[in-house]
Order: sequence, then structure tokens, then C-alpha cells
Amino acid sequence: MLAKKTSKNQITLPKAIVSHFPDIEYFDVREEGGQIILLPVRLSRADAVRTKLAEVGISEKDVEEAVKWARRK
Repeated sequence: MLAKKTSKNQITLPKAIVSHFPDIEYFDVREEGGQIILLPVRLSRADAVRTKLAEVGISEKDVEEAVKWARRK
């Protein structure tokens, strides 16, 4: 199957291919030996939480400090 790259570096995946991955929104993209490899990724809820924390500027250190504060007696 043929896919064309647009001027914005976008490629539309053929329907015949994506139909094999109906619940997949994300693909890991890498280059191996001159080939582009797409691997389906199922994000967990934890990934969604990490993404949201990053969006609002909360770091791993902030979370660690909040947990310590919550656990103190």
C-alpha cells in the first residue's frame, strides 16, 4: 500500500491497516535499518495522569513532596 507524506510531515494510514487496530489512537514511531516502524501503543490511565500533571506543571518532585506531607503524623 502507498501512503503520501504531506508538506506538514503527516501520513494517513490506509484503512485496511488501521482496521486491524480499532482501539488504538497512538503508535510508537521509530526508524530501524532505513525503515519506519509503527508499533501500536495502549496508554494506561497512569499515562493520562502523567500527561495531565505535565500540562499543569506538576513535577515528579512535587508529587513526592505532597505524598511526604500527606503521610506525616
